[in-house]
Amino acid sequence: MATAALAPDGAAPIVTPWQAARRRMLRHRGFLIGLGVIAVIALMALLAPWLAPHDPYAQDLGKRLVPPVWDAAGSWAHPLGTDHLGRDYLTRLMYGARISLVIGLGAASIGCLIGVSLGIAAGYYGGRVDQLVGYLLTCQLALPTLLLAMALVFLIGPSVAVVIGIIGVLHWTYFLVVTRAATLQIRELDYVTAARALGCSRLQIIGHDVLPNLLNQIIVIFTLEVGIAIIAEASLSFLGVGVPAPTPSWGLLIAEGRNSMFFRPWLVVVPGLVLFMLVIAINLMGDGLRDVTAPESRN
Repeated sequence: MATAALAPDGAAPIVTPWQAARRRMLRHRGFLIGLGVIAVIALMALLAPWLAPHDPYAQDLGKRLVPPVWDAAGSWAHPLGTDHLGRDYLTRLMYGARISLVIGLGAASIGCLIGVSLGIAAGYYGGRVDQLVGYLLTCQLALPTLLLAMALVFLIGPSVAVVIGIIGVLHWTYFLVVTRAATLQIRELDYVTAARALGCSRLQIIGHDVLPNLLNQIIVIFTLEVGIAIIAEASLSFLGVGVPAPTPSWGLLIAEGRNSMFFRPWLVVVPGLVLFMLVIAINLMGDGLRDVTAPESRN
């Protein structure tokens, strides 16, 4: 456990950067709310095999479309009711959290790797490298991302791995723009000039001087991209070209319940509300990280 550094007699204790950042996080209400919601959903996903009351794939047509427990005809045997095939909705919702989190983290990681690599290369090397990366960025921004993702998934074949790869490959522009702009500033700083004068190679400078100073920006963008990737997966699954049935996915649950939404609205409202809460929580945590790591908040 970190402790404050000792100060001379009569002086205030020296607060380390980690202690100051931790104090700012604990005072930031939005960050704490977002972190709490994400922690609850992550625990629900991790402990689904032990917490889920039923098998997510078990069908019972004799109990199809059972209403949730708050309805007069509901039962605690199925707290959130059942779907059109008699599968327990709470169980499928809990297992669907696994799919959403895995796809969100996996796709954001792929986008981070691509965007950060291109952004640092464009910002540090400049010249023709910057022009080439700028051309790639323009081409990417000109493409209709959702339509292209639908076409690629349809051509390759739907699966969790394919959805992660395609969403990640198509969502790297924010990483590139932010890291390129920050690298352009960092490469002109004194410690980078000193590293060049000492004979450090470009890769050494990028690895030891540039990349560590981009971590705050990368972490903030990463949290936001996780939410974007989760929404993209839900959109693809809703349109029938995402995670294939019967794998539980929140977008697929909404798609399967849309035909009965006027008579059994919980089939759409429940997964839609949980999806909304997760994405909002991720954005709250990202905004909190941005606030507590901003230079003006370190004073």
